[in-house]
Amino acid sequence: MNVLAVLIAAAAAFVLAGRFYSRFIARRLGEDPSRPTPAVALRDDRDFVPTKVPVVFAHHFSAIAGAGPILGPTMAVLYGFVPAWLWVLLGGIFIGAVHDFTTLFVSLREDGRSVAEIARRTLGERGFHLFIAFTLIMIVLVTSSFLSATSISLTSLWPLEKIGVREGETFLRTVVVDGVPMGRIGGIASMSVIVITLCSPLLGFLIHRKGVKMTVAYPMAAAIGVTSVFLGIAFPVTVSASAWMIIISVYVLFAAGLPVWLILQPRDFINVQILYAGIALMAVSLVRTGLAGVRVTMPGFNLAEGVRALGSIWPMMFCMIACGAISGFHALVAGGTTSKQLSRESHARIVGYNGMLLESLLAVCVLLAIGAFLSFGDYRSIVWPTEPGIKSNPILGFSLAAGHLFNRGLGIPTALGTVFGILLVEGFVVTTLDAAVRLNRYLFEELWEILFRKVPGFLRKHWINAGISVLLMWCLAASNTFTLLWPVFGTANQLLAAMSLLAVSAWLMLRRRRAWFTEIPAVFMLATTIASLAILFRQYLRTKNYVLAAADAALFVLAAGVVVLTVRLLRKERRRKRPDPEPTRAQRSVS
Repeated sequence: MNVLAVLIAAAAAFVLAGRFYSRFIARRLGEDPSRPTPAVALRDDRDFVPTKVPVVFAHHFSAIAGAGPILGPTMAVLYGFVPAWLWVLLGGIFIGAVHDFTTLFVSLREDGRSVAEIARRTLGERGFHLFIAFTLIMIVLVTSSFLSATSISLTSLWPLEKIGVREGETFLRTVVVDGVPMGRIGGIASMSVIVITLCSPLLGFLIHRKGVKMTVAYPMAAAIGVTSVFLGIAFPVTVSASAWMIIISVYVLFAAGLPVWLILQPRDFINVQILYAGIALMAVSLVRTGLAGVRVTMPGFNLAEGVRALGSIWPMMFCMIACGAISGFHALVAGGTTSKQLSRESHARIVGYNGMLLESLLAVCVLLAIGAFLSFGDYRSIVWPTEPGIKSNPILGFSLAAGHLFNRGLGIPTALGTVFGILLVEGFVVTTLDAAVRLNRYLFEELWEILFRKVPGFLRKHWINAGISVLLMWCLAASNTFTLLWPVFGTANQLLAAMSLLAVSAWLMLRRRRAWFTEIPAVFMLATTIASLAILFRQYLRTKNYVLAAADAALFVLAAGVVVLTVRLLRKERRRKRPDPEPTRAQRSVS
């Protein structure tokens, strides 16, 4: 398969879906461009702020994309290029984009409420409590997975011979391991991440407090990114993976309590430019190499090996690609910030549906880079190693593929392209850890309100709640390998998507609207994730990993509770005709 033909086929399908299927769903939802959105009706210029579509799209995309659509496809392509590509293509169009669009739209209609609060209005207090508990576990799993992947990739070494250089002919610092000269790729990215993090408060201060214009802020952010790479080349940081786990955990603990404008927002501002540049470079490189006749060399189908490593292709591959096809985490973003910034209902389709399609396109580019520019032997040795003591390093696997892609397509030195590939992932992994721990802090605060009539004073302190989140993250990451954590995180993430689709379907049922376009994806994802939980539970018991077995069982019980509440609601609605729900605050404020 020619890489350009595969890329064009995917891009054409995404364009057609964004042009026609998204409008079909918008009509079924009852999209009304003249209806006031929460940002307009409840404007406070703090949380509810009407914002131009390009700005909201950039915020939304930087929040939902990053490491997920890179790591998932990198892991799951072991089953073969064709099934992974088809799941990204069809899943993105008919499940993922529908999930993102509908959860964002319903949040708009519910005054910018989160998916958990929507569950409270449709499934009652029990549904709300189940969503809170489920999301807590899911975020602990995602943070521990990313912490494990980050600590390994920041210490990455790779033979100079396979980069195409000799010792003394590259800017990489080298070390000899078992007689083989190895380049310290991770050390450069380590320093770059440190520099970007240290410079973020200054950029945040200038933007937030001094009102620096975007025409000045953009070049500053770009300059910080470029400078960080040069400083990484000159002063690479080399510490152990376990040390990185501790350093990042301590950083996240403090960052989770700081104002968002001080680190989180400016880090996103710098990193999203790296992500946009990465997508553009991959697309251009794929076009040029495709015109030169480069083809996908990875096996189209590799089911036997995939099954031995992970289990049957269904359900496991559908959960391993936890982003790029569908992601429950996107519902948290849609109901958390994005719904409070849209100035028209019609913008939900542009931001929600098309934002997911762009993430799917990123996942396609990742699959093509690995499938055509990394030998299958190297892929297995890096991502699915069998030698004792060697840990899986999917970030390095993708980064090497990207380095070879940039070299063949644009003439960029392979070593430099590989470093850029690691930076493409690492900046967003650290930002995701920061944002996710902050969100878990909020969820713990809500959990104490549920469990205690009068919450003890120490449980109200944000350092305590952030500390609990960080401790759980570190314990899971330190005691489990990435290949153990990612499948259960992916399953939890996809299960959250199924539950969110159930909540949206319940919302539509209460309004006597057809909901098959959310019900069918919800049922499919529910069956997929329940089957995955069953497979993983047996594996954890067999290997005596009782912590992950307990997390698996808890996810199953919580999801079952949501299903039971949804079925009860469906039966109740069939028995009687329900009056239209009471108007939202936004509607009352306008009227």
